[in-house]
Amino acid sequence: MKVEAKKVVTLQYDLYVDGENGTEEVMEQATAERPLVYCHGEGMMLPAFEEQMSGLQEGENFDFRIACADAYGEYDTDGVLQLEKKMFFNGDGEFDSERVYVGAIVPMNTVDGQVINAQIVEITKDNVTIDLNHPLAGENLHFVGKVLNIREVTEGELKALHHRGCGGCHGKCNDCSGDCGSNCEGDCHCK
Repeated sequence: MKVEAKKVVTLQYDLYVDGENGTEEVMEQATAERPLVYCHGEGMMLPAFEEQMSGLQEGENFDFRIACADAYGEYDTDGVLQLEKKMFFNGDGEFDSERVYVGAIVPMNTVDGQVINAQIVEITKDNVTIDLNHPLAGENLHFVGKVLNIREVTEGELKALHHRGCGGCHGKCNDCSGDCGSNCEGDCHCK
């Protein structure tokens, strides 16, 4: 079996990024014990990653690079924002130091309601500085690994993938099997 659309792919890999003095450093690992499992062609992975994986066979090794422009883009200094500290107060009207600290990843809402992750990079007396860039923005990616398993995706898995990708039912479905159009009591984005 080969890697193609609607196949569940299990793989192990080391992800390298450019380090100091022209060396590469390991940024992430998926091991045989804790592999990466994804459904090919369903938008779970970077398009350039899927392009490189397409056609590989079970048991086949891979070694490829993805330029930052085809991965998470260049680092954008406009993505670093300083916000008023009061935006991070908890329900008691106090700064939420349990969840908001330097290095923490916090969900933020855009003006149109989209949830994006931001990393806290600085906290001062009056402000919190966040970074909206992906942690791998500006990095060239180098993947080295092996395809461990390839199998057909089940109908249930596809429904769950499509359901999760649609925005979900926000807890208002009678059953979140993916067919929330007929089971939703309220604000379901799949309808």
